[in-house]
Amino acid sequence: MLREDPLDRDIVNTLHADELLSRTYIQTTGGSEAGLFVAWFQSQRAGASQPHSPQVCLPASGWTPQERGEITLDTTAGPITVNRYVVGNRSARAVVLYWYQTPRRVIAGEWAAKFWLIPDAIRDRRTDTALVRLVVWSTRVGDEAATSTASEFARSLYPVVRQQLPR
Repeated sequence: MLREDPLDRDIVNTLHADELLSRTYIQTTGGSEAGLFVAWFQSQRAGASQPHSPQVCLPASGWTPQERGEITLDTTAGPITVNRYVVGNRSARAVVLYWYQTPRRVIAGEWAAKFWLIPDAIRDRRTDTALVRLVVWSTRVGDEAATSTASEFARSLYPVVRQQLPR
């Protein structure tokens, strides 16, 4: 870990997450940096908070979508499918990987996350979820290299996140 990244009070107030984490990590070989943001929501019941989609939040803060899609990553805890979102803002460009993490599964799509909410709530009597987002700047290295760095980080991060979130 390189540093804890403080969150703006307006962002914290808008999200209404029960737990937030924002950090920057650096690769020991190569020096590539990855920004990690995790927002955990204890409940998604009526009137409670829900994760915001980076596809809404990033454009609202000035980032223009360039590419979007999904990629599958093989991790030690099994394969996961995550969103890959490339955004630009003036001369800056970044690759964003993100997913929704529930006690039972990783979900890439926003609509799929809403769909699984009901069966999981009935089965487990729980609606907690987390938004996990990784950002790697691609301005100087290119989107392919940034995607590779973000994917490598996500592969090693996922088993840790899975253990740390309530199960």
